[in-house]
Amino acid sequence: MKFVIIGAGPAGLFAALYLSEKGAQVTILDKGKRVEERKGEKGPDLLHGVGGAGLFSDGKLNYSPDIGTNLPALIGREKTFELMKRVEERFEALGVRARDPREAEVENWIIRAAKEGIRYIPARQAHIGSDKLPEVIGRVEKILEESGVEIRTNEEALEIDPKKHMVKTTRGELHYDALLIAPGRSGAKWLESMVHMLGMDFIYNPVDIGVRVEVPAMVMEEITKVTWDPKVYINTPTYDDIVRTFCVSPYGYVVREKYKNFVLVNGHSRGDRRSENTNFAFLVKVSLTEPLENTNLYGEAIAFEATTIGGGNPIIQRLEDLLMGRRSTGERIGKSFVNPTLKDATPGDIAMALPYRFVKDITEGLEKLNHLIKGVYSAQTLIYAPEIKFHGLRILTNEYLKTNLEDIFVAGDGAGLSRGIVGAAASGILAAMGMAGEKWE
Repeated sequence: MKFVIIGAGPAGLFAALYLSEKGAQVTILDKGKRVEERKGEKGPDLLHGVGGAGLFSDGKLNYSPDIGTNLPALIGREKTFELMKRVEERFEALGVRARDPREAEVENWIIRAAKEGIRYIPARQAHIGSDKLPEVIGRVEKILEESGVEIRTNEEALEIDPKKHMVKTTRGELHYDALLIAPGRSGAKWLESMVHMLGMDFIYNPVDIGVRVEVPAMVMEEITKVTWDPKVYINTPTYDDIVRTFCVSPYGYVVREKYKNFVLVNGHSRGDRRSENTNFAFLVKVSLTEPLENTNLYGEAIAFEATTIGGGNPIIQRLEDLLMGRRSTGERIGKSFVNPTLKDATPGDIAMALPYRFVKDITEGLEKLNHLIKGVYSAQTLIYAPEIKFHGLRILTNEYLKTNLEDIFVAGDGAGLSRGIVGAAASGILAAMGMAGEKWE
């Protein structure tokens, strides 16, 4: 059988690994470049290519059905955990080993959090590092090619014809027996256009909107020693919204992500060097109903406005200035005890960029988090905006990720099924099982 995969991110790569081991003929398409060619890329092209948008992330791997995946709603926690175990085994074979936090230490943090009305989610984790992840994905690329998988980069899928079982690309036509669409988060807009064109069933996913917080590493060290990327959920008192930590980067760096019409912030930790700070995303989940259900449009509008106010760069502000209702200036940022790791951020007023509700949620959430982690609600804490996680449409599927269209499957972040490397990879394996006609035992 001939299988075509659109997208060479974690979902597409792990689906290809699974299918190639079954002896199938597999072709992967991606509009970006090979791993080696992507080094040093900047701008929107940084988000495309083998390894996906996360190739230059710091490679946090969370092996928990509670983190980064929507699969439990489809197949249950037990099967989701089984898929994640397969992902972990793959990474172990590549030299990436996870570690279990000490049970007593984890239990201590769960109890401490519960006493403050906070939910702390422990997880088995591995950390690769933004300097090492391209090397690991490069080995996956080599394994696939050695097993006969055709990886066609710099080639964009333009149209899909379900009746002819054909994908039209910038270089011709490809016919398939089964097709996997896994374009990743950066391909969510393209997938949305395909969904409407082909008549796929879908709903809109929530969007996460917030900021990135930067504090001295010693503030977070007690908890990051136990869990490298601690997951904390807080209900805010005014709006009863949930604000959460995401992508904690111990001794890391805040980085700028350039998209077509706006910029966002993110955070990385490296294996080859350290900063004196730890940063983390602090995000509020937003769902919308009539008259606007499209959460992507809402998030993009906020990102565009923030980028406009920042003069084309992210905004940076001291927490003290935000709480006092004044903008930060370069002089005020210079007085902070925290030396910013992102240098091309514009000192400004985040309250002008984010709606009031989000600012309220973030400040209240940080104040509550301070009861658990002393020092995060300091006057000198630095906040960068915007950080937005787009989850795209949620394509409706069966338990093997088959859509309502014949022989077309979806996987990964762009299809609204995952939020990170492990979740995307697990969804790729599940879709590959469906494509190969396999069933759960």
